[in-house]
Order: sequence, then structure tokens, then C-alpha cells
Amino acid sequence: MIVRLSSLLGLLALWIIAAWLGNDPEVLPMPGALLAPFWTELTSGPLLYHLAMTLIRVLWAFVLAMSVGLVLGLVMGIFPKVDKWLDPWLVVFLNLPALVLIVLCYLWIGLNETAAILAVTLNKIPNVTTIIREGARALDPDLRAMAQVYRMPRRSYLQHVVLPQLAPFIAAAARSGVAVIWKIVLVAEFLGRSSGIGFQIHLYFQLFDVTHVLIYALSFIAVMLAVEWLLLQPWERRARRWRDA
Repeated sequence: MIVRLSSLLGLLALWIIAAWLGNDPEVLPMPGALLAPFWTELTSGPLLYHLAMTLIRVLWAFVLAMSVGLVLGLVMGIFPKVDKWLDPWLVVFLNLPALVLIVLCYLWIGLNETAAILAVTLNKIPNVTTIIREGARALDPDLRAMAQVYRMPRRSYLQHVVLPQLAPFIAAAARSGVAVIWKIVLVAEFLGRSSGIGFQIHLYFQLFDVTHVLIYALSFIAVMLAVEWLLLQPWERRARRWRDA
């Protein structure tokens, strides 16, 4: 924790130095100049509302992408014939830019929540699928043979044999998923929503208001760092713990 705080303080110092050298608060204000407008946005402004809207979209896209990607990755990793058929699709979607998917979903479905969440989900599913597929390929064949010998029910086999081996891969997919999804959600909001952090950044970008752009961006970054450090990293360490036993 001390190292992380020291690293963040170093980043803050670089910001202060850059703002001092630039000497133009309209381009890059000092960190202290953000405190008063941040407090105003937090207490009487729409900051909490837009934070909540973005978090809801992130949560929906995350749950959908992880669910579909987990199933697809498991199937592709266990069944080579299915993998041969779906691998070209996976490569195509892995290399399809998020911006293209967002624009196409808005054109085909409309400027609504469904299109925004679907675009983000479709962009993340291939990454989750790829990670889980590698985990499924790495499943221990000896444990599978043991389960067959003891005629372990399929549900028990998945719960007690497959999932513990996949846990580190699921944790890695979840961490990378959150890191990517929230960035894509901001792009989707920037392009076609009327709420959320991305929408507010778009609004203040049009007004050339760097201070409020930084306030909204840093507020959401702080929330996602808290999610990373308090939830995802402890979960990943717990998921990997059995391998070090």
C-alpha cells in the first residue's frame, strides 16, 4: 500500500510540475484548483448521478461479457472441433475496433441503453473468451480421469474440479474486463448517451472546460481504482492461492 501511495504521489508531483511549467490554468490547472468545483459538483451538482449511470452500464456489460465469455471459452477449450469453427469469429471480433462496434450498434439499434451496453459487451466477450479458453485447455487431464473413474456427477465435477482450476483465469478475465469495459462505456456515452461520465466529458469538452473534464474523469478513475484494489485484486489473490499451497 505504501508503494502504491508513493507512486500516486509521484504522479501528482508530475502533474504539479507540468502545470507550473505550462503556467496556463485553462490548459492544465493545478490539482488544488479542482477542489472547490469538485465539491460543488459533488454536493449540489450532478456528479453522483452521472457516476451512478456509468457504473450501472459498466456492471451490465461486465456481467453479460463475463457470462457469455465464460461459456464460450469453456466450450472452445474443451471441444477442439467447436474451437476450429469459432476461432475465426473470435479473431475478427478481437481486431474489430470498439469505436466501430459502438457506431454500428447505434446505427442499427438506435441511441439507447440497449445499443450502448450491447456494443460494450460485444467488444469485451472475445477477450474473456480467449482467456477462459486458455484456462480450459490447461485443465488437468488426470483430475478429469479421476472424476470419470469415481463417476462424479457433472455438476459436482464442474463445481469441485473445473471451476477451481479456472478460478485464476476467471479472475484475470474479470480484472482486465473491468479495466477495458469502463473505458469503452465512456466512449459509448461520449458518442450517444445523455447521461454518464462520458456524456459530461463531452459536454465540458465542447465548452473547453479542462477543469470539469478532469473532475469527472478523475472521479470515475478513483471509483474504479477502489474497485480494483478492494475487490478484484484480493479476489485474484484468493483464486490463485491454491496453486501456491
